[in-house]
Amino acid sequence: MNNISFEFFPPNTPEGEVKLRAVTQDLMALAPKYFSVTYGAGGSTRDKTLATVKAVADAGNDVAPHLSCVGATKESVRELLHLYRDQGIKRMVALGGDVPSGMVAAGDFRYATDLVSFIREETGDHFALNVAAYPEVHPRAATAKADLAALKLKQTLGADVAVTQFFYNADAYFAFVDAALAEGITMPIIAGVMPLHSYSKVARFAEMCGAEMPRWLNKRMADFGDDSDSVRALGLDVVSAMCERLIAGGAPGIHFYTMNQSALTKEIVTRLRNKP
Repeated sequence: MNNISFEFFPPNTPEGEVKLRAVTQDLMALAPKYFSVTYGAGGSTRDKTLATVKAVADAGNDVAPHLSCVGATKESVRELLHLYRDQGIKRMVALGGDVPSGMVAAGDFRYATDLVSFIREETGDHFALNVAAYPEVHPRAATAKADLAALKLKQTLGADVAVTQFFYNADAYFAFVDAALAEGITMPIIAGVMPLHSYSKVARFAEMCGAEMPRWLNKRMADFGDDSDSVRALGLDVVSAMCERLIAGGAPGIHFYTMNQSALTKEIVTRLRNKP
């Protein structure tokens, strides 16, 4: 299982920067295809994202910076594209993004498809272009079919790879891949996975982004209460087993949402690689 990638977010403190350097070194040992770095809506983490991208790249890794539509102007995106190209960055993640509370300006891009089109117009085929996919349907999509139509349009406009929102139901991923193929979506669809660092936090993330937490998992985790060791052990078993099934079922790769931590991700990847 060699096609893995890891996602970071820009740290907010000097202590976070020191920790992320250590996490990067730890995960580099797993030989990922690339690291991705998130980007705040409207460029709210612009300088921190740039610094994180540079730090990860300087450590000898391929990096995929995120770009988000929300609040972005053509001028600001053009500047970033040329900056990243000059730095030798070869991969980009184009996202729609969510409008933060209190933010009014929509910017020059309404949808991720607009951003994909603009990136191709500005930089041709320089960047391998990743986009988002939603096995359990984008929370703002009118229907599942409309959601697939949006993904197909991203492919038509120049996207190379889709990376899914995290999920804990492998059946949802496989059904989504089958439905995508039936609609003519042929680009690889990488499975997005989030280790269960904190069940309560992950459950909140899932609620915000429309991912479903299986009822049985909610019940099992509730049984453990404050027993963090049992929560961690069950989380490792659940996510590792799901990843095994994804790989066995033909998933072309796994993208780990690390939350800037390495221990659980490293343990899961080690288990997968040691599996007979």
